[in-house]
Amino acid sequence: MSKNRNPNFEKKTIFLKVLIEGKSSLYKYKDNSLIKYFFKIGKQPIKQLIYKSYLTSNNQIRKNENYKSQLINNLKCSDISFNKIKYLNYKQKELINIFITYNQCSNSNFITFEKKAKKDLFNLSVRIGVNSSSLSIHNNVSNLKNTNFDNKLGLRIGAEAEFILPFNKNIWGIIIEPTYRNYKSKKITDVSNVSGGKLISNVNYKSIEIPVGLRHYLFLKKNTKLFINASFVFDLSSNSIIEFERKDGSNINSLKIDTRNNFAFGFGYNYNKYSLELRFQTPREILRNYAYWISDYKTVSIILGYKIF
Repeated sequence: MSKNRNPNFEKKTIFLKVLIEGKSSLYKYKDNSLIKYFFKIGKQPIKQLIYKSYLTSNNQIRKNENYKSQLINNLKCSDISFNKIKYLNYKQKELINIFITYNQCSNSNFITFEKKAKKDLFNLSVRIGVNSSSLSIHNNVSNLKNTNFDNKLGLRIGAEAEFILPFNKNIWGIIIEPTYRNYKSKKITDVSNVSGGKLISNVNYKSIEIPVGLRHYLFLKKNTKLFINASFVFDLSSNSIIEFERKDGSNINSLKIDTRNNFAFGFGYNYNKYSLELRFQTPREILRNYAYWISDYKTVSIILGYKIF
């Protein structure tokens, strides 16, 4: 921060923030919403870069962009074309870039004081939610044990590691989300060829899902964005089984659950550290080791996330 007396700014003593200091220097003045930029070439006095928008008598907005003529006349360099300045906006980042270009073109040492925003390229979040899941199983040889289990709600809990790709304005990310989930259901069916006349089917399916995928962000405003993801889901089932029993509780037989992987697609809303996502999974085969069995496990999830860092 430096203190300078500038006759071009109402002859008042003002404080200018140094953005670039070198053969060509750039300064910034800010007072609430008022922002002005100043420059200095060599040992010349500091001058204001003139820009003003105003309303005409017939209510039309006009702009005084005299700062472009000032830059054309003072930043003479082969790397700075007329068109480059013609389309230059009165914005800090664009002005800094043009002054850096001039100093580099002049082989001049310079220092930039612009505080660069910290790039948040890795996020770790806690993710909890509710699964709405259903399961149907079908035997190609006998329909005795064919069962459509009811839709059940189950808790899911996990953590998500997100790696933001450092290009395209950070709109793409790679996500990995290990998650524990459980599905339990019981179905009682009236049958005539089982002792007791009842077939009791129980499923207890628990596993660690590991979705690995790609996320795309749509930024709305500061700290607010929408996102969509597509993931390939690895499923690691553990001690999961489907059992068939008679009315008296005696076991008929059991099927060990061994799953295939599937896909998941989600979209959601992110505000600051919080996120809310609706996710759909494609049907999953969970009896892959049985040639005559076909299964169809489906899940829709609502997931709440909180970013730890």
